[in-house]
Amino acid sequence: MKVLPFKIPKPEKEALVYQEDHEIIFYDKLHQHEEIQISYIMEGSGSLIVGDSINEYHPHDILIIGENIPHVFRSDAEAHPNSIMYTLFFTKKSFGKEFFNLTDLSGIQKFFDESEYGMKIKADEKKFHLFNNLKRQSKIERVATLLLLLNELTHAERQPLSSFVYQKKYTEDEGKRMNDVFQYAMDNFQDNISLDDIADIAFMSKNAFCRYFKKRTNKTFFQFLIEIRIEHACKLLYKDQDLSVSAISELCGFQNIANFNRKFKELKGITPTQYRQQTD
Repeated sequence: MKVLPFKIPKPEKEALVYQEDHEIIFYDKLHQHEEIQISYIMEGSGSLIVGDSINEYHPHDILIIGENIPHVFRSDAEAHPNSIMYTLFFTKKSFGKEFFNLTDLSGIQKFFDESEYGMKIKADEKKFHLFNNLKRQSKIERVATLLLLLNELTHAERQPLSSFVYQKKYTEDEGKRMNDVFQYAMDNFQDNISLDDIADIAFMSKNAFCRYFKKRTNKTFFQFLIEIRIEHACKLLYKDQDLSVSAISELCGFQNIANFNRKFKELKGITPTQYRQQTD
């Protein structure tokens, strides 16, 4: 299977694709596709890299990933033995070039604008039922459900998944390189990763790698690595109440707790202790 670009398998004339994923882990290779993706997480949790950012996902999250946004799922199989996701794939031209430009649909244009950076929305009961009904619906009914969902999502409170998206389609070789870098960082974030280490993974010189990564994510590799560590710290603060903040700092690859506390507050706006109190 090619890492990038990734083709959503579908019949040639099928405008809307409905897909159910029942897995131990979701597809975990960096990929992009021309279709807009609207996914409902029925079961499972983990991390999702979209563009330049790493995010958490949990059951009942709705994830919107715009066209050609590089993304990769990292399921937490220890937290949830099963990962179940319901997804709709479609493009702006699925129903004709001008369909989504109709005056009747002008209210959902904001959705398309914001989908370019991805969005996360918490599902309420109405959105849950719209997704849950998809498996029993005909193709025509699913098109109607998509329009109802778009209307609901446009008016929902949402959180952007990314602040920067590299606006160029990755080649397959480039996609593999970025996938290897992300994979190595997520597998080894607890360790002291050096610039030599990560440049070797990318088969590049240190200077060339720094330019390459910054151009494609709008941040340095070490900024990205800190975000991975902080996201993992959030999971531990939530799941392992018996672990001290100091122990979590060490488990997440920080050399001292003062630096951990400072970086955590920079990214989350509160201290680790305050974050834990919010999740009690």
